Amino acid sequence: MANAKQDEAEGLSYEVAGVDVSAGNAFVKAIGPLIRTTARAGSDGTIGGFGALFDIKACGYGDPVLVAATDGVGTKLKIAIETGIHHSIGIDLVAMSVNDLLVQGAEPLFFLDYFACRKLDLEVAQAVVAGIVAGCKQAGCALIGGETAEMPGVYHGEDYDLAGFAVGAVERHNILPSADIAPGDQLLGLSSSGPHSNGFSLIRKIVEMSTLDYDSKAPFDASKTLGEALLTPTRIYVKPLLKILRRGGAIKAFAHITGGGLVENIPRVLPASVAAEIDLSSVPFADVFRWLKDQGRLRQEETLRTFNCGVGMVVVVREADCARVAAELHNEGETAVALGSIIDRKAGEQVVFRGRLPGKT
Repeated sequence: MANAKQDEAEGLSYEVAGVDVSAGNAFVKAIGPLIRTTARAGSDGTIGGFGALFDIKACGYGDPVLVAATDGVGTKLKIAIETGIHHSIGIDLVAMSVNDLLVQGAEPLFFLDYFACRKLDLEVAQAVVAGIVAGCKQAGCALIGGETAEMPGVYHGEDYDLAGFAVGAVERHNILPSADIAPGDQLLGLSSSGPHSNGFSLIRKIVEMSTLDYDSKAPFDASKTLGEALLTPTRIYVKPLLKILRRGGAIKAFAHITGGGLVENIPRVLPASVAAEIDLSSVPFADVFRWLKDQGRLRQEETLRTFNCGVGMVVVVREADCARVAAELHNEGETAVALGSIIDRKAGEQVVFRGRLPGKT
C-alpha cells in the first residue's frame, strides 16, 4: 500500500482506505448464477437492484399472514474462519431463520443475507454464498438479495460476520401454535445433526481446555476432524414438516430448539396452564453431546439449557395422531422419538425432566 506522503500527493481513494469496490462488483457478478438456481414462484431470480421484489400472489395464498425472522450463526463462525471450512456455514445461516418461520406454520418464501468483512476474499465469500444457496434450496425459498460490506477498522484479519433475514407466509387460519394444546398431547423430538448453531462459545472453551485442536481427529467421530464434525450444518426441517402440516389437523405446535435448549424453547409455544414432561432416556443424546458434557464437566441443567442435546425440533401432536405422524416423519427421512407428553402445570417450571442424560456428571 502507498505510504502516507504518497497518498497525500496522489489523492486518496476508497481503495486506499481499504474498500475495493471492484472486488465487490466482481463478487455480485460471480454469485448471480448461483442465486438464480433458488428462483421459485413469486421471485424472478435476479439481483442488483436497490430492493428485491417478491410477488406473494403468485404463491397461491388466499388470506396470508407474513412471518419474518432474522438470525446469525454465533461464534460457530470462528471455527469456520480458523479451519478455513466455509462451504457449510451458509446452510446454518438459512436454517436458523427458516426453522423459526416453520414454528409459526409458515412456508419460507425468500431470504436475504448480510456479509461483512475487513477485505473481501472472493473465494471465501463465494463459498459462504454457495452454502446459503444450498440452504435456500433445502428450505424451498428464494435468495432474492443481500448486502456485502467491507469495513476495515471494524473487522480485522480474516474475520467476517453473517446475518440472515427470512420471510414466509401462512394462511391466517393455519397459524401455529394452536390454542387447544392440552394435557394428553404428545411430544415428538426430531433428531438434530449436532449442536446446530448454538452453544459455540462454550464449545470453543471446552476445545480450548482440552488437549485437542480443530485439526485433531474428532473423539466422537473418527471419520472427521474435530473442526469438520463441529461444523456439521444445522438441519433444515422445512420440507418434511410442511408436507405433514398441509395434510391437516394433527400438528398443534413446533418448538425450534435453539439457544436456551429444551428448557427455554418449549415453553415459548405452550399456554401457561400446561407443562411439558420429558423422559430424558428417550432423548437421542448423540456422542458429540456426551463428549462436550464430559469434557466440560457440565451439570445436566447446564447441558439442557445450552444445547439441543440431540433434539432440533419438538412437535406437539394429538395423542390419537401420534403414531401416524411419527410414521409420516420417518417416511420423510426424519428420525422422530417419543419424548413425553403435555401435563397440567403445577407450580414451577414449564418443562419437567424425568431421568438423567448419559455421561459422568
